[in-house]
Amino acid sequence: MAAVFASELEGLPVFEPGAKVRARRAVRNDGTYPGRERGDYLLEEGEIGYVKAVGTYLNRYYIYSIDFIALGMLIGMRANELEELEPPP
Repeated sequence: MAAVFASELEGLPVFEPGAKVRARRAVRNDGTYPGRERGDYLLEEGEIGYVKAVGTYLNRYYIYSIDFIALGMLIGMRANELEELEPPP
């Protein structure tokens, strides 16, 4: 019997572009952020950003491109790493 994997893509994205969000925890580079070493901290818990776009990863997860304007960084994050502060206008 094949393993069954739940996909969060079965539902709608949690956040929409334009939403103001806060990082629930510090984020380290998993090797996908260019110009930084794997394991380097990219941002601290509590940093504020805005959802710029919603994409997918492995046809299983939503990935939210978050523009952390004060840091000058665009970072891909999962919904469980974020909390919404304000819905999009």
